[in-house]
Amino acid sequence: MAEDKRASKIGCPYGTHRVIEPKGSLPQAALRLDNSGGIFDNEILLDVRTLNIDAASFKQIVSTGPAGVSRAELEEHVAASVIEIVSKRGKMQNPVTGSGGMLLGTVREFGPKVQGARGAKVGDLVATLVSLSLTPLHLESIERVDLDKDQVDVVGQAVLFESGPFAVIPEDIGERLALALLDVAGAPAQAARLVQPDDSVLILGAGGKSGLICSSVARRKAGPKARIIGLAHGKASTARAKALGAADVLISADATDAIGIMKQVMAHNDGKKVDLTINCVNVPSTEMASILSTRQRGKVYFFSMATSFTAAALGAEGVGADVDLLIGNGYAEGHAKTALDLVRSDAKLKAILQGMFHG
Repeated sequence: MAEDKRASKIGCPYGTHRVIEPKGSLPQAALRLDNSGGIFDNEILLDVRTLNIDAASFKQIVSTGPAGVSRAELEEHVAASVIEIVSKRGKMQNPVTGSGGMLLGTVREFGPKVQGARGAKVGDLVATLVSLSLTPLHLESIERVDLDKDQVDVVGQAVLFESGPFAVIPEDIGERLALALLDVAGAPAQAARLVQPDDSVLILGAGGKSGLICSSVARRKAGPKARIIGLAHGKASTARAKALGAADVLISADATDAIGIMKQVMAHNDGKKVDLTINCVNVPSTEMASILSTRQRGKVYFFSMATSFTAAALGAEGVGADVDLLIGNGYAEGHAKTALDLVRSDAKLKAILQGMFHG
């Protein structure tokens, strides 16, 4: 970002002063943001180290790569795609999925209105708890692409608005694990609100990052008499869900097979549909598997950014499913602490996640 001192300029708490087009929109909905340097009075300037790309977005970018190429060439494709998106939009927002992710960086400068926000100081390593889809971002280079972690190491700068929460990275949890964990911190906090004692719970994507965390929460909140059913796809994710041991039943199946999933769930739940379904998958077309597996007046929580909420709403109507459809909100009061404390207190979960996000 070019130097352009703006600290005396007053910014909107929600960042509308950074919107280039369309004027009047909020940063997340904007097509293009001003990612130029210098900060307004209510902004924090960060030196970015790592982008943790949203899983649905990362998968979509990878899927557009040329077939039959080497791993190194696929990494180059991802890097080029990220650079192209950021250069066009001034932020990392996948134009297909609409989602972003979050980042790890060090605090370079505070605007006077947010000096020392949340106890942070210049030089602190922090993770932003707001989406990259609304974060002004300028990239100088991409240093490394990690296809297994959905993470991209970069050199660049980002701007955080006063309304945007962030967390200082704790010393007892590795940087990459903390970044990955805080990216989905809304999931365990909201799952804890939704799961009731003795509930039957279905978790789609139980072997992924957010699915593992939600499985741990569901087991704790629902209690020993509850029925927790996990669904995973692929050997690695199934093995992780099995190692965690939170689910009473583990199904290895394709979450896009709505009727097939419903039948398997009912077969493992005494012929009944579940009280709560938590969808954590990173592929589209899993809305109806979630809805058909959930009892009337039950709840379906879509944490996945691959969800089509039109498909969910119209699909539920089309099959006469009177279920509460809940949108996964990445923010909840105290969600960062909740997520970190969960990992600290669940040794199995921590070990599995460390295996996924070490280094």
